[in-house]
Amino acid sequence: MRRLSGRGRSALIIGLQGIRARKARTLLSMISLFLGVLAVVVVQAGSEIIQRSVLEDAELSDGRDGTLRMQVPAGDAATGIVLDLVGGRPDAVAVIELEATIGEPNVQPINPYSGTFNEDGSTSSYVSCVGEDCPDQGGSGRGQPTGAAVSLRLTAMTGDIRPFRPYRAYSGQWLDFDSAPSLSPRLVVNRAAAKGLDRYRIPAQLHITGARADATPRIVGAVDDPGYQSTGYVRLDELLNWVPEATISQSGQGVTVLLAPNARDLAQTLRARLIANGTASDQISIETVTARQDSLRELRIVRWIFLGMAGLVLLIGVAGVLNVGLATVGERVEEFALRRAVGTSRLLLAGIVLTETLLTGLFTAAAAIGFSALGLRLVAVVFGSSEPVLANATFPWQAAVAGVTAGLIAGVLGGLIPALRAARIPIATVMRA
Repeated sequence: MRRLSGRGRSALIIGLQGIRARKARTLLSMISLFLGVLAVVVVQAGSEIIQRSVLEDAELSDGRDGTLRMQVPAGDAATGIVLDLVGGRPDAVAVIELEATIGEPNVQPINPYSGTFNEDGSTSSYVSCVGEDCPDQGGSGRGQPTGAAVSLRLTAMTGDIRPFRPYRAYSGQWLDFDSAPSLSPRLVVNRAAAKGLDRYRIPAQLHITGARADATPRIVGAVDDPGYQSTGYVRLDELLNWVPEATISQSGQGVTVLLAPNARDLAQTLRARLIANGTASDQISIETVTARQDSLRELRIVRWIFLGMAGLVLLIGVAGVLNVGLATVGERVEEFALRRAVGTSRLLLAGIVLTETLLTGLFTAAAAIGFSALGLRLVAVVFGSSEPVLANATFPWQAAVAGVTAGLIAGVLGGLIPALRAARIPIATVMRA
């Protein structure tokens, strides 16, 4: 480790002595600078926490960056080709979405159209429709009395979707794709569906329109996904034991195929086979997921806007430090002139004054960082139960670096002019004193 030079060590020691001798002025400088540094730390910490949450949600809803997303229209031949080529491959997964209900048959679900369950006992549906325009929700019993049933948006998968969309485990376990398909479909629900299933006593009866018979599902776990609708995840091969492939093929959602970035050859093979079997080429879309990159670009713009506003607050604090520094130099004219008379160089005098303001900036940064970290922990304790983003929030190291940087910059800007003034004090001043 490289030691400080003689001048640097002298400036540091004399600067610390000056701060200790003028505690009131140092405290005044810290107070004027505190809000500016705190604003920088809070903006940086908030942007980092929000960025983590937004990027995680982007990956959960759209997939990891670089994932190839292929949309195939509904149809018997098209679905069969996709299942034949994708089934069992670790670098691709086909996803088909259906509407289903769990619970009593021939009744209207408690949450029509896969709605979410609110804390006050009500439900919210994200489907707006009138009369015949309303989509079928798995034999929801439109017009029937409400019964003990929950509507689900059922997501059937040919393999593990988590390499592409990293769903966070909430309770229980994820689907096991290595074992043989079970006659009792295993389901993993999201938190929106789990809330309703915990709140009401629902019979274990899974109904899908067009199925050969109602199945008895087993709910093995719950995940935290970004969806607001009540959703269930199921193995497609287990669902095919109860629902004919023709029924699944006619799903209005079509088939979504997620492929690894190195599986472009499979995407091209799929496209060629589909076109050869009569699917129009303009109905097959292949795109590369860039959700994380797009979100980062938008977040970066917002961050710089708020950092600019925090910088204005910091400049106000710098003006206060500058004012205190000039007043301090004016009071210490005789001291600096005497030091010059005994051989202290102008550079060392400037270094002494600048060291005092730099140390003041560092002390202020430490106070702002500690205050922000304590405030974040308090906010997480109070609001963590209702806001998942805050529940697992940790103070980001980037905010600490930003705070230290802001303190050093403020120290340099606030102490540069007083340091130059101290260095220009003539030796003759001590004789006049």
